[in-house]
Amino acid sequence: MKYRLHPDVEAFSTEIGEELPYAVLQPHQTHTANVRIVATPDTPRESLQGVDALITPLADFAIGVRTADCVPVLLYDPVQKIIAAIHAGWRGTVQHISRHTLTLMHDSFSCQPADIHAVIGPSIGPDNFQVGTELVEAFAQAGFPLDLIHTDRGPRQEGSMAGGHHLDLWAANHWLLCQSGLLLQNIQVAGICTYAHHDRFYSARHDGNLHERRIINSIKRITN
Repeated sequence: MKYRLHPDVEAFSTEIGEELPYAVLQPHQTHTANVRIVATPDTPRESLQGVDALITPLADFAIGVRTADCVPVLLYDPVQKIIAAIHAGWRGTVQHISRHTLTLMHDSFSCQPADIHAVIGPSIGPDNFQVGTELVEAFAQAGFPLDLIHTDRGPRQEGSMAGGHHLDLWAANHWLLCQSGLLLQNIQVAGICTYAHHDRFYSARHDGNLHERRIINSIKRITN
């Protein structure tokens, strides 16, 4: 799945059975809020242990994150020519990993949020992200507006996603981006639920997390 993020970048999320068109540097993700700047093209993946977001000024060099229900966020600043790839599962989201990434882009490269374009890629949608009350409370304590990201759908039904508490990770990450200063018109939301569309995209929750197959969400700034 390709995104029309900006003419200067190539950005995509792989579908089941799709091969990467080129090498993509990916960190060893551990559901943290750790962000790393990739300054050289020979950066080894082994140096990216415990990292869940990458930023780079390098051109013609792809960075990415692996997901299978977690939220991928891809960023591009066309003014400072900086790209970023974020792995935002619920743990990363509740730790505001998108905000941490944007702060580092600003502090290290003078990126202004109003210039940045963003894509929120395929991930588990609110209809299928059924959670316990402890997770709802964690998001409330982290400052998220529950009226925007939470719904109580009545008694939970065993083996069904119909009832119980549901969280909207798309809305949570969209809210984080807006709170960080991104403009509404510069934020795209794919709106594709990986659980519902497990025939196209890998879904750990649907498949019981029995394998290590993942979606690769990549971004690369290209030069002509």
